[in-house]
Amino acid sequence: MALYYDLPVFKDTYALMLKIFELTQHFPREYKFTLGQDMKRDCLQLARSIYRANKCKDKAVYLEHFLDDFELLKLEMRLCKDLGLLHLKAQTSLAVLMDSIGKQIIGWRNAARI
Repeated sequence: MALYYDLPVFKDTYALMLKIFELTQHFPREYKFTLGQDMKRDCLQLARSIYRANKCKDKAVYLEHFLDDFELLKLEMRLCKDLGLLHLKAQTSLAVLMDSIGKQIIGWRNAARI
């Protein structure tokens, strides 16, 4: 079993977390302590789910939790876009990273079900 922090999906999730922490620093006060905090908390939950899935025999349960939290983060990102909180360059880099993470988790979940 690989260490969770050596997994490519964890590295991508950590990179996403760093970007979100950096981007939410520049949110207006109105959103920094509501939407920004929720996004940060959801990113931490994603990392927690990867850790738990990696150490547990029944990985599918934690990967499903990951996917649920991931969908919430996608919704929050869309809200940021619609509110004009993120520039196009930031949106693009986050979308590419999130697409990669989603594919990796779905592949891991499908392999765990077999």
